[in-house]
Amino acid sequence: MKALIADDEINVREVMRYLGHWQKHGITKILEASNGEEAKKLIENESPELIFTDIKMPKMSGLEVLEWLDAISYSGKVIFITGYDDYSFMRKAIKYRSFDYLLKPIEEDPFNITLSEAVESWKNEVESRIHKNTIDKNFKKLHMNHLITAACMGEAFESNDILPYLPTADQYEMTLISFYQMHHPEPYIEELSNKLVERELGNAFSLQNDRNFCLIITLPDEWLTVEEWIHHQFDIPVRFVNGKPLTSLKEMPHAFRSLQNAMNNHHYRAIHRLDDLDGTRRMKDIVSYVKTYYTEDISLEKLSNLFFFSREHISRKFKQETGMPLSKYITKLRTDQAKNWLIETEETIYSISLMLGYQDEKYFSKLFKKIVGQTPFEFRNKNKPKAASR
Repeated sequence: MKALIADDEINVREVMRYLGHWQKHGITKILEASNGEEAKKLIENESPELIFTDIKMPKMSGLEVLEWLDAISYSGKVIFITGYDDYSFMRKAIKYRSFDYLLKPIEEDPFNITLSEAVESWKNEVESRIHKNTIDKNFKKLHMNHLITAACMGEAFESNDILPYLPTADQYEMTLISFYQMHHPEPYIEELSNKLVERELGNAFSLQNDRNFCLIITLPDEWLTVEEWIHHQFDIPVRFVNGKPLTSLKEMPHAFRSLQNAMNNHHYRAIHRLDDLDGTRRMKDIVSYVKTYYTEDISLEKLSNLFFFSREHISRKFKQETGMPLSKYITKLRTDQAKNWLIETEETIYSISLMLGYQDEKYFSKLFKKIVGQTPFEFRNKNKPKAASR
């Protein structure tokens, strides 16, 4: 099997190539494209069974590639790579039946789970053509979660589009659940959703802008029943905040913002307390996360929400674990990567600064010189391998 990774960000392609369990799934060739036109040519010449493509790319967008694939009846699987602000594009993606999508920054577990599911789906379709029901089910689940996420984010929605997923009632209550970063929450959310629907108490939805969060909508005064079930059935720690009753689903955006604020300000309750997890292992998880996503915007606040430690604890323990503060550690990782790209690629200094997460090339160059003793230009000229003379 062949897989194509199409993204104009070289670091995203490198992370996916590194994280993917390719050989395990029989993928022997990985193709790369930096824009839509390159992707189209590779698809025509190589016929990859799997395509991972960014939505926003130069020359030809991922959506345009998907429309072209739909026109030629492409039989493989397409997975979108998308950022938090790409909701307006997702309706078109659903229209053309993309298999799934991954949020940036790419995370190992969700990525490999999606990879595994895509490979399995493709094999089943080739072997038996009986996979249609599963595809429809996944599509409906994705559509349902997208509707809820869009509504929470303030996009226009109709209550009648959401009501079929909820029991009939005059009022509802919303609860926001936060999952520990290193656990893949989808199986837990699906199990909870099935239980709530079965007992006609409500439903659970995976938020598509951050899959570490789950929104639960229940009938009034039923949360304690749900909490007790989670306590007995979940084997991982979760945090949650409850909201006031909704007299109309149109109140969802405002109610969701209130839940977010409460979670961010640490006004939450917990099920399975943090002591159940080994603190040393969690700090290693944090260091590993920083090593993987150091080009992204990483703060103590973000790490606190993802890994269930206080900002002060992370700051103190991170320095003990690595020998330096978080900001200095990230700067070191970025500087080391900058050195590699300056020597091994022809990328411009401006492009390298953007890929490392710096929006200001002058700031990057000044910081690089302060640490290395040379400007990026001087470092490249001094260390770039000379072309062999004839």
